[in-house]
Amino acid sequence: MGRFANYLAVTGLVILAPYPAQAETLSNDTIVLLHNAGISDEAIIAKIANEDAEFDTSTDALIQLSGKGITGSVIAAMIERNAAKAPPPSSLSLDSPDPMIPHPAGLYILQSDAAPRMHRIDYTVSNQAKTGGIFGYALTGGIASMSIKVAIANESARTITPSKRPIFYFFFDESNPATASNVSPWAGATVAAAASPNEFSLIGLMPKKGRREARVGSMNIGGSKMGVMDKDRLSFDYDLVRPGVYKVTPTVDLSPGEYGFIQAMPGAAVGGAMTARVFDFTVK
Repeated sequence: MGRFANYLAVTGLVILAPYPAQAETLSNDTIVLLHNAGISDEAIIAKIANEDAEFDTSTDALIQLSGKGITGSVIAAMIERNAAKAPPPSSLSLDSPDPMIPHPAGLYILQSDAAPRMHRIDYTVSNQAKTGGIFGYALTGGIASMSIKVAIANESARTITPSKRPIFYFFFDESNPATASNVSPWAGATVAAAASPNEFSLIGLMPKKGRREARVGSMNIGGSKMGVMDKDRLSFDYDLVRPGVYKVTPTVDLSPGEYGFIQAMPGAAVGGAMTARVFDFTVK
């Protein structure tokens, strides 16, 4: 009988024992409830820091909280709690062949080696402007045009591709909003940040001794023209892959030689041509 009584006593204790409280997820309503119950700000902030929370910190929600007497220190703790739960920004890849993966802003060529990968093309700044056809210009009193060229250092580009119709990807600042405030490869003192392949011209570069040249303007008695001439442009197609990312492909096969995407130049002076940026590559 004694054993049975003990069993009932233990069973009763188990039945009567309170179940452990289930973990709660704090919300805006919970914070208002705690405030109305007279809980101090210090205690509410400690609870926010140590428990799961799903707060609405939109502008309207914060205004409503303030109207219900929630202090600025508590609201700040709610905002910080949400920020702490935010997923870390995606890491950037320099060579992933997948354009959906974030890359640092820049112009890339898809290299189809044993394992496809992207290669970022660093731009080259034209180091001087030259004139051509000046003899004919002088002989005809300016009737014949004189060409204006930019000179680019070295006879060959560092980026080499065996493809006659290579594939390029333009990653503009819009593709990575989290890093848009960083120094952009598309912007400079004389060149505004680019946002579309339309702002570039694909051209062939003429190898010379120790350099390459590209015609970027002409001048005659009627005036001057700056920028790549239509007849010197090589056409290309582009498709929007996602915001800020474009796939660019030449519309015709490229013969072996030197090429480059030249960024639109400001102004209409030789000084503007001298600051042209060229993303150069070699087709083998």
